[in-house]
Amino acid sequence: MSLSPVRPKGPHLNALRAFEAAARLGSFTAAADELSVTPGAVTQHIKTLEAWAETQLFIRNARGVKLTPLAEELLPGFTQAFDQLGFSVHALRNKATPQKIKVAALPAIAQLWLAPRLGLLREVAPEISVSVVALDTPPNLAREPFDMTLFFSGKPLGKNEVKVTGDCIFPVCAPSIAARLTRVDDLGAETLLHDGAWHEDWDIWLRAQSGGEKIPRAGTVHSLFSIALEEARHGGGVLIAHETLVADLLQRGDLVRPFATSVDLPRNMVARFTPAFRQSETYEIVKRVLLSEG
Repeated sequence: MSLSPVRPKGPHLNALRAFEAAARLGSFTAAADELSVTPGAVTQHIKTLEAWAETQLFIRNARGVKLTPLAEELLPGFTQAFDQLGFSVHALRNKATPQKIKVAALPAIAQLWLAPRLGLLREVAPEISVSVVALDTPPNLAREPFDMTLFFSGKPLGKNEVKVTGDCIFPVCAPSIAARLTRVDDLGAETLLHDGAWHEDWDIWLRAQSGGEKIPRAGTVHSLFSIALEEARHGGGVLIAHETLVADLLQRGDLVRPFATSVDLPRNMVARFTPAFRQSETYEIVKRVLLSEG
């Protein structure tokens, strides 16, 4: 008579994923955000894994969590394994639906730079479908379902990254306001518009101008660059703009540059791709149509 003994079960994949994310990010809360679950769920997964392994993986204290020596030793292997799994999932999706692209981009880039170029892509390659998600921070391409990202970065270019353009800043405003701005000192009588994410822009530009340190920085603050830009366009004040994001508005005359001086920031707009997408034929079309400055 044959025997069918109960086979021992390994830990649940979700528990392993929760451990790797929490260990890599150093936080249960950050891991929960990345995995789109609650911190409580991550905590429970970790407890389940620790019970299965019969060992402690995290040291809990009032300031958060810390890896045990065993967890530190194991983390690189788990990270490599989940990265490879993520890349394999990307390859599956790219090969199954090669003409569907998912892009993550900074909100200002998505709205002001990418959106107009998508129309051109539709004309050149109507069979390609592009979905865009606006995010404040770049996603982890090894783990999240995106083929491409567009963000500003000051880091050296990586293997699967392409420089799109530099980042240059200068003031812009409506023509009616520009008519009364002849010197930098005149800004003291104007409303300075600030973008909350790029709150240092005015300081950076004014520090590069003679007498700029005397100009009051007070003004209105907006949570999105596009909102601040609309305020400037409708005569609400003067905004420090990023050249690549306002080129079309300047060309149409909706906004003007009251001063000729600009400041180059030590960063670029960078497009990053998954390895699977970069090896596809669709990538070549996207690169030529969307990323070419010519």
